[in-house]
Amino acid sequence: MQSNNIIQPVQSSRNRRRFSGVHLLACLTLITGIMGSCKKFMDIVPDNLSTIDHAFKLRNEAEKYLFTLYSYLPRNGDGWYNPGLMAADEIWLPEESETHWHPVSRIARGQQNKDAPYFDEWAGVRKGNNATNDHRKIWRAISHCNIFLENMRDITKVPDITEYDRQQWIGEAEFLKAYYHYYMFRMYGPIPLMDKNISVDGDVASSYAQRMPVDSCVRYISNLLDTAFTKLPEIIKDENNQLGRITQPIVLAVKAKLWLLAASPLFNGNTDYAGFTDTKGVALFNPGVDKSKWEKARDAALAAIKAAEATGSKLYEYGPDLLNLTDTTKLQLSIRNAVTGRWNPEHVWANSQSYFVNESLCMPPMERLSRASASTIRFELQGVWAAPIKIAKMFYSQNGVPIEEDKTLSFKNIEELRAATQAERNYIEPGFVTSRLNYDREPRFYANLGFDGGVWYMKDGVAGGSDRNTYFVKAKNGERAGLGHFTNWNETGYFIKKLVHWESSSNLSTSWKQYPWPEIRLADLYLMYAEALNEVQPASATAIEYIDKIRKRAGLKGVADAWSTYSTNPGKYSSQTGLREIIQRERLIELAFEGQRYWDLKRWKIAHEELNKDITGWTISGKTTETYYKERVVFSQRFLVPRDYFWPIGNFDTRRNPLLVENPGW
Repeated sequence: MQSNNIIQPVQSSRNRRRFSGVHLLACLTLITGIMGSCKKFMDIVPDNLSTIDHAFKLRNEAEKYLFTLYSYLPRNGDGWYNPGLMAADEIWLPEESETHWHPVSRIARGQQNKDAPYFDEWAGVRKGNNATNDHRKIWRAISHCNIFLENMRDITKVPDITEYDRQQWIGEAEFLKAYYHYYMFRMYGPIPLMDKNISVDGDVASSYAQRMPVDSCVRYISNLLDTAFTKLPEIIKDENNQLGRITQPIVLAVKAKLWLLAASPLFNGNTDYAGFTDTKGVALFNPGVDKSKWEKARDAALAAIKAAEATGSKLYEYGPDLLNLTDTTKLQLSIRNAVTGRWNPEHVWANSQSYFVNESLCMPPMERLSRASASTIRFELQGVWAAPIKIAKMFYSQNGVPIEEDKTLSFKNIEELRAATQAERNYIEPGFVTSRLNYDREPRFYANLGFDGGVWYMKDGVAGGSDRNTYFVKAKNGERAGLGHFTNWNETGYFIKKLVHWESSSNLSTSWKQYPWPEIRLADLYLMYAEALNEVQPASATAIEYIDKIRKRAGLKGVADAWSTYSTNPGKYSSQTGLREIIQRERLIELAFEGQRYWDLKRWKIAHEELNKDITGWTISGKTTETYYKERVVFSQRFLVPRDYFWPIGNFDTRRNPLLVENPGW
């Protein structure tokens, strides 16, 4: 199957919810055996009936086909393949060297185009490290789902399977089909709905795909998720062989995400697309606001929360502590491990199809290294993923309110310098002189970010795992983590600590503790519920209650207490608009560096505000404290409205299909 503007003809005929990476690798190896000699099968143009018939003769072969459906899940654990990580403003790469640049980061630099779109999911090309063809085509994945469903629904096929397993497998395929549609919908807006594959007997015109209205897309995906839900188990009981396969809580969590997206301003009452129609004049966007969508989002989020908690999900907290760590370090590990901890109970859906593989790009070489030479470490630990200063500013003060609202602490002059005291040794190396911006911040600031002088706890930092006299960062020009290497440097001075597993080796990259990428955490569901609830019941006390659950884990006071006591706008949480801003800020902080910010800025329809701000960082060429701590502009982003809210389908596909219309602005 080539680019799917023309849908290519195909023959019609307790508490773990993840898929074991080792188990899946073995399964995919088996798949290679059955399919390796039949390239057409993998290309989804199976003009040989015997290929399909063979795949559904017996249970064992049908299960291999089911695993192909999973194999198309996006590789979000790899920054080169996760558009949410790099397409916005959250993580920046070295500006003077294109060594680490890739299609998604080029989108952040305003290089997206319709002649040869970057990260082209419509055609499955120009993605990741392989800029020509990634072979993970979403339309192809949906075709696989249709083939599987058609055959598994035929009770004359796969005679050696139990009815329970048949229905479960059908449910898994229905979920994956729905998810792949959702994935494309979020990126492109109105999409074709591939409910069935096109028969080889149809004429060419019958194979032309046509984009469907937004509301039709949402209903179709939602209904498909409902259908899948009834067939799936609450939990995976056979964890040795089925860990990671889809369960009911995962289905409900994705449904919650779908309806939150549908209810948000990008899709709900977006007048920018009021004149956007297909070739027959059918409106693809409804310009009117439908408040019932927020009710559906609220109900879907609450259902997902209840299902997840009923099967053991809870907010992660570090423990038991066998290392005699300080409370400060334990709190930071609660925050970090909520993402990096393998199979931890907060992960409603961890995608074991994609383990996080970029720890060395997040972690810089640090002081007090006990093993290996500095040159070896410089090669392995690069720390090139950089957070702009505006992301560092985004985190709250230690009082749990925005730094621009805190009436007891001033952050107006971030270039102001002072030395860290002994009392601040858990955050900053005592005696180290650093920016005002790095002091008096909330625990998530220190758990998420590394910076010049900042303490970076790793289990192997000190013998016995102590957090005393442990690693810290030195990032000025000529220092271990600073500018000086021809490809490896951090452009802003802020490193991504959050994504580095605390038990990884800080010396040898062969000892990375890779973890399945957390697609959906319980904290995400709590914030989704709070957001939808506030839109239905303005300034809802229940919404604040769910925000406070997350703030408590982050070591902060509740919303009402923090704003009443420390904010220049003490009553902010008591209005719908004020609470909406609080929820959005809380979401951006809690889910930072997890690939959520890009999609949230878009669905809230504020991407044009945030992504037209400059990317700034410290002056990394500076060798002294005074020359380093000067804010400089790294890059001036440009985000055009309405063009950049959806990606282009591209000239090649729109010219081949007379029914396929391009997104406005392209």
